[in-house]
Amino acid sequence: MEFLIVTGLSGAGKTQAANFLEDLDYYCVDNMPPALLHPFAEFCLAAQGRFNKVALVTDIRSGESFDLLFLALESLRGLDCTFRILYIEAPADVIVRRYKETRRRHPLSEGRTIQEAVQREMELMQPVRDRADYILNTGGTTLGQLQREICKLFAEGGEAALPVSVIAFGYKYGLPLEADLVLDVRFLPNPYYVEELRSLSGLDQAVYDYVMNTPDAREYLEKLTDFLEFQLPRFREEGKPSLTVAVGCTGGRHRSVAVARALTDRLLERGQNARLICRDMGRVNDR
Repeated sequence: MEFLIVTGLSGAGKTQAANFLEDLDYYCVDNMPPALLHPFAEFCLAAQGRFNKVALVTDIRSGESFDLLFLALESLRGLDCTFRILYIEAPADVIVRRYKETRRRHPLSEGRTIQEAVQREMELMQPVRDRADYILNTGGTTLGQLQREICKLFAEGGEAALPVSVIAFGYKYGLPLEADLVLDVRFLPNPYYVEELRSLSGLDQAVYDYVMNTPDAREYLEKLTDFLEFQLPRFREEGKPSLTVAVGCTGGRHRSVAVARALTDRLLERGQNARLICRDMGRVNDR
């Protein structure tokens, strides 16, 4: 089992980093007291593989000596657990500005100015920084850049695949509210008007072949796949957590399902993290 300790300065971006790690299938716990680290590790081990990668955010908020953190980490070795420390920091002036913008209270602000609190935290956190395996400075970093740095360090292959949901829907039932891109395939031939296909759906091979074997459908799929492959890495660079592509026909049973199925298969073949959702396929007698 692997434990990643996420620590560093308040206001430097630990919460955002934990969110990105969660997208990489880490089980994340915020504000973990060092005294609970060993029993928590025993609990994870007892879960028999449910928690293979765990990220724990611990920092000055616990109010405990970091000597306790180091002792707790060393105790993990006896449980056959490995651990690494990710330290996240930013220049003092950047952190002060962030606190002023968010109007949050610094954990060490009692009796101190924000500037004094930040400087004091830097002093207290220095022993942890010295032990860190990775140090990220977020002073001039956007959320998208921070996500890329996290992926370089902790994602398999150094990059996280952007999850793509392809939703087949019927226009007569309204647009999917979660859609980022909406595609209209009502220009394709409609199996609804073929008696032997009417009761089937785009998941049935006969309907799929009827729709996708047309020249327009094949060309449309090629152009659409190229379009998405152009956009996906750019969405990922901007820190977008996922993409929802909605493919619509009149009733959401035949054409949209066939095209959404073909698009999902094509994305999977090209290494994308795609899944198919047929929102309205359960409705009957829909065009």
